[in-house]
Amino acid sequence: MGSLCREIVTLQLGHYSNFVGTHWWNLQDASLTYDPDAPPGELQNDVLFREGQTFGGHITYTPRLIAMDLKGSLQTLRQEGSLYETGKHPTAITWEGNVMVHKESLPTKNSFLLDLDKLDKGEILAEVDFDPTLVPHCSGALAMETVNSRLERAQRGYRLEGSVRVWSDFLRIHLHPRTISVIHEYNHDGEAHRLETFGQGEALLQGSVLEDLEDRLHFFIEECDYLQGFQVLCDLADGFSGLGSKVTEMLQDSYGGRGILTWGLAPVSHPDTTPMKELYHLLNYSLGMVHMANNSSFFCPLTLKGGLGRRPAQPPSFSHLNYDPSLWYHSSSVLALALDSLTVPYRLRNNSTPMWEFADALAVSGRKVVAAYGALPFPMTQGSSLPDALGDCADVLPWKPLSACPELGDGHCFGQSVTLKGLEGQSLVSQLRPGMQPPTQLHSFDCGEEVLASYINAHYPATPFSVQLVSSPSKLTPPFPQIFSQSLGPQGFLQSQAPPPNKRSCVVSSLPVLTSLQSSPALGPWLSELHRGASTLDPRRIAPSFLSQGPELPDFQESLEQLRLLARCYRNDSGGMMRSSSEEDDDD
Repeated sequence: MGSLCREIVTLQLGHYSNFVGTHWWNLQDASLTYDPDAPPGELQNDVLFREGQTFGGHITYTPRLIAMDLKGSLQTLRQEGSLYETGKHPTAITWEGNVMVHKESLPTKNSFLLDLDKLDKGEILAEVDFDPTLVPHCSGALAMETVNSRLERAQRGYRLEGSVRVWSDFLRIHLHPRTISVIHEYNHDGEAHRLETFGQGEALLQGSVLEDLEDRLHFFIEECDYLQGFQVLCDLADGFSGLGSKVTEMLQDSYGGRGILTWGLAPVSHPDTTPMKELYHLLNYSLGMVHMANNSSFFCPLTLKGGLGRRPAQPPSFSHLNYDPSLWYHSSSVLALALDSLTVPYRLRNNSTPMWEFADALAVSGRKVVAAYGALPFPMTQGSSLPDALGDCADVLPWKPLSACPELGDGHCFGQSVTLKGLEGQSLVSQLRPGMQPPTQLHSFDCGEEVLASYINAHYPATPFSVQLVSSPSKLTPPFPQIFSQSLGPQGFLQSQAPPPNKRSCVVSSLPVLTSLQSSPALGPWLSELHRGASTLDPRRIAPSFLSQGPELPDFQESLEQLRLLARCYRNDSGGMMRSSSEEDDDD
């Protein structure tokens, strides 16, 4: 397949989805190249971005994105952005009487946003703006002359963990005026008018909210030549699960021939949560998952929670990450890194797989829920080879669950897509001297794809799978949190020698990532557990307000029955064939 650009429209529904989306778009922005003489990259940026022009004639390059959130969620960010002149002017005041002015103090900006303001005003950041002692003296460091590199020099100065309140606090890029849609019916903060239940979200998509969304969709879609589909990031824990169900239903009805890949997002914890809110979360997870799976080409939960039930396990630990799971700023950055790799197959410049083909290969026989796994970073020593790195993993797969669904470890899988991103400059095959026997089978192959495919096949024999190797890494620019251990070098590879304890580690500016997207039998018991947890709750008794705006009790019970049947789709015997209904009923 050539370099035909198949465009994608991205929708982000909910505050945590916008956290993940902000990191995701910052990663995409970091990979952009504005040098016309530079060779084209492996990924086709026009799939995600659109070119435009301001009223002043300046060329713009902004995400093809619709981001929905609640009143009070933007803080310092203007809804229409600052890139375009909107043509709006203050309404003339005709009142001739006394006027009383009430001034509200504006939210304060953190150090990163203040530096961005300087750039937007055309100011050149002086050397005095940055503390040179904060810059690590790493071997091979290049002179930092551009504005972007000046921001990178301040990376150590951006400790935003205590100042990030909303996703716009670390948004690096400009957005189109048609991107942000604020739902004024519900508040982001406070106790009153909160979007807490599935039914509230379902009821939202009508009237002005529906018209606004349709207008924004038409704007972005009408300028696409080869629209391949939509990627939807949607919060699962609150009322956005209901809104996402209606949005994906609308997309399916209007654009049924396109791909609709839905990623359901859930943070590890919520601020100011209560036992009653946790019950709401469980019900929202269950209803949102079954409805969005029905309306999408596939549905993939993305979370660092240890489970979506009432007693989740601990969040996964990554050997070379020092992240705080309770911080949305941290957990969303990990999921965005994974998403940057998981979505590679349909963003490639050459030999890309359209979204609908990508989904069809995984969502077979009604199995429309898939699970994600990731090695962040992929553990490879600087200067070694891919066969060595995979051999060092021994019999243990290097990735961890990113969908709260642990693998069964029995080698069974219905389908799998594996992507390894970021081994630029490293050897993909073994560098054996002439006449030397390969120490393992992995060392005998002539290309990296064969090495990776052989490794996956050894763990999942007789399983259909695809592998993608992309040399360019995920580039980490400020204000991506520096959550990496001292064992990593600047390019995210393991250092052969650990730095002395008293020496400050280098800023990690890129990262190799290995991800897997699976349709697996492991999803059967996982979905069954979610079904059992929701079925034991009687919302009429313990949470009567949950059904106050829908769904009706029979519809609620029907949704749980659909969830139970969905779990059955993943049950199989050792031969991979579906079991009979009577056998399955015995297990319920």
